[in-house]
Amino acid sequence: MNPRLAAARALAAVLSGKASLNSSLPGQLDKVDARDRGLTQDLAFGTARWQPRLSALAERLLQKPFKSADADVEALLLVGLYQLLYTRVPAHAAIGETVGCADKLKKPWAKALLNAVLRRAQRESTDLLAELERDPVVRTAHPRWLQKSLKAFWPEQWEAICAANNAHPPMILRVNRRHHSRDAYLELLHKTGVTAQPCSYSRDGILLAEACDVRQLPGFNEGWISVQDEAAQLAADLLELAPGQRVLDACCAPGGKTCHLLEAEPRLGGVVAVDLEAKRLVRVQENLDRLGLDAQLIAADARDTAAWWDGKGFARILLDAPCSATGVIRRHPDIKLTRQADDIQALATLQGELLDALWPTLEVGGILLYATCSTLPTENTEVIEAFLARTPGARELDIASQAGIKQPHGRQLLAQEGGHDGFYYAKLIKIAAASGH
Repeated sequence: MNPRLAAARALAAVLSGKASLNSSLPGQLDKVDARDRGLTQDLAFGTARWQPRLSALAERLLQKPFKSADADVEALLLVGLYQLLYTRVPAHAAIGETVGCADKLKKPWAKALLNAVLRRAQRESTDLLAELERDPVVRTAHPRWLQKSLKAFWPEQWEAICAANNAHPPMILRVNRRHHSRDAYLELLHKTGVTAQPCSYSRDGILLAEACDVRQLPGFNEGWISVQDEAAQLAADLLELAPGQRVLDACCAPGGKTCHLLEAEPRLGGVVAVDLEAKRLVRVQENLDRLGLDAQLIAADARDTAAWWDGKGFARILLDAPCSATGVIRRHPDIKLTRQADDIQALATLQGELLDALWPTLEVGGILLYATCSTLPTENTEVIEAFLARTPGARELDIASQAGIKQPHGRQLLAQEGGHDGFYYAKLIKIAAASGH
């Protein structure tokens, strides 16, 4: 299959609100030649990354908007515009190959339309974008609700956040302490000609100068390293793990933090890892197996403790709560298409429910670390403020890290170009059980 067609079909499902790229793209990648998979992925992710700009340009170039039944043609047009504006694909190839895909969609009428619009974009896009960029939505390539939220919450940093969200994410490794120190593994990389440097905040993190196939790096199959963003790596040390502790990792998939907990403290009394979907736990088990680690995996709604909890308290809880993922847009650019403004309050409600449900499972004296990959205070410091107000036995602990910005509650890491993702942490200790427990 033509990579442009595969990318457009994956994107059409996203534009129609039926899927994310994570779910729609793999099936399309299976249909293209192996040599074209990288191009297909770049076309799909790149078009999603710049969609607010591309759609504004398309709207200016089209005489009338597409019907909902023609989301595939719309996606194909956006893929064509992405090639013209953001890739080195020669214009004649970008236009010719994209227009040719209309036949495969069984919509030959679209060929003339696509050809006319793309040729006009080739001639006029520079002038049109200069005019359109007066709108910050077009300039920053962020949907209006998100652009306005970021500007309101982060008036000094919002443009830098948008720029980081639009940049390609760096590749960051987590060194398994059970096998090597970070310095020892950096030396191994140096000997194999891989340029890398230690991360600033995570003691296990290594930042690669260039992304590569992790399977080609020393010891991947033996469990010496994993791929994990630096911000996510901070959780293990913030939990203050010690031998014998029983630990809960709630909302654990895909398991990066679960594995890091077990690497960081090999003598834990056990890790229980809960996730809502059994199919997501398959990936967690694969990660545990590769690293030679063991945890008790349970498919359940973490809020429904009666269904999965055995009544024995946890010394530590990591709640990596479901969130808007606005801190990892550069890794999942289709968030710009799939998230809506009214999702945020619904997520904040869910986050509060998870805190309320899990708190009784924490021992007195135990620590709960609340984490999200969101940059919106509605899901972060405001959730913690409300929880502390209604939970007499909870107190906040300071976070011993220089990463991020201190908030009224917790610390907020904002996505950094060439550095860590956007992330939030708050650390709570249980000083007393609720009355009646």
